[in-house]
Amino acid sequence: MGIQVPVGYLPSESEPFMNERQREYFRCKLSCWREEILRESRETIQHLQVETTPFADLGDRASTEAERQLELRTRDRQRKLIAKIDAALRRLEDGSYGFCEETGEPISLKRLDARPIATLSIEAQERHERRERVYRDD
Repeated sequence: MGIQVPVGYLPSESEPFMNERQREYFRCKLSCWREEILRESRETIQHLQVETTPFADLGDRASTEAERQLELRTRDRQRKLIAKIDAALRRLEDGSYGFCEETGEPISLKRLDARPIATLSIEAQERHERRERVYRDD
């Protein structure tokens, strides 16, 4: 990582697309997001290990079990998100990050900033979602 991203830097359309500074910006953004998710996962594991006190009241027990299930589902979704973040980091390394997998066109910087794991442009994503609606089983 040879370039330092200035504090407050935001990628701009006036720069060459996916220049070294933009790549480093998204690398930092993805890495920080990944670390935050992993930290939260560790906290969840610690929390679940500490809270093993059985409750005599069935209502309290059911409520606690429901909270645990929700927390575990959330962590499972985040585990899948980490896989997407890792894939985005690999795309940064191989030079394909920021380009639509369907069209090969650049994904807008605003979209990447809002959803750094995006693999489709907004237009391609909308087409994908329309096809999903048409072919989904109701």
